Amino acid sequence: MSNGELTRVPWRDPFAPRESALRRALRFGLVAAAHVALIVGVVSLAADPQLRETTRELVVRLIEPPPPVTEAKPLRTQAAPKQETVRAPLPPPPVMTAAAAAPSAPAFAVAPQPPAPPALPPIQAAPPAPPAPPAVTAARFDADYLHNPKPVYPVFSRRQNEQGKVQLRVRVGADGSALEVEVKQSSGFPRLDAAARDAVAKWRFVAAKRGDEAIESWVGVPIVFALEN
Repeated sequence: MSNGELTRVPWRDPFAPRESALRRALRFGLVAAAHVALIVGVVSLAADPQLRETTRELVVRLIEPPPPVTEAKPLRTQAAPKQETVRAPLPPPPVMTAAAAAPSAPAFAVAPQPPAPPALPPIQAAPPAPPAPPAVTAARFDADYLHNPKPVYPVFSRRQNEQGKVQLRVRVGADGSALEVEVKQSSGFPRLDAAARDAVAKWRFVAAKRGDEAIESWVGVPIVFALEN
């Protein structure tokens, strides 16, 4: 080594523990023995047929495929029958004409709802109609069996040619007698009116009746005075 070259010395940690040569030899021997034992074991396994068969079965069992998984089939539910929808025929397309534009539709306003009418009282059944009153028969003065005398024609009236018709109104009692006699229409001659009133006041009448009951009533009596030729 020349003087100009520097000597390279490997650096060592002064504080690191130093391993002895005996320990290093012992560790190397243990590693070598382990490798030898591993090789011997592999060779013995390869030579023994029983161990090879066991190993093969073990390998076969390990790689045996799993059983197939059965898929659960979904239950079929009976579908509801489909309802057929009937489509209404489409209206024909509108005919486009060259007419003037249609006027706008009038606006409609909804009137407010009127208030509810008041509740009416229940309709009561009408009372039964009263029975009809019995028929009334008017009084009579012309019955033949009455034998009523005729009025006396006044002598002075004959001489003066006085004649005419007197209309009397007589109130007839229930017993048939003349209760009251009035001149309803005069003949125009007082003597003729008085003669007619005096004669009828003595007459008998058939009394008016309501059903079977005789009642009081008014009746008209005409008296005619006429001169003979």
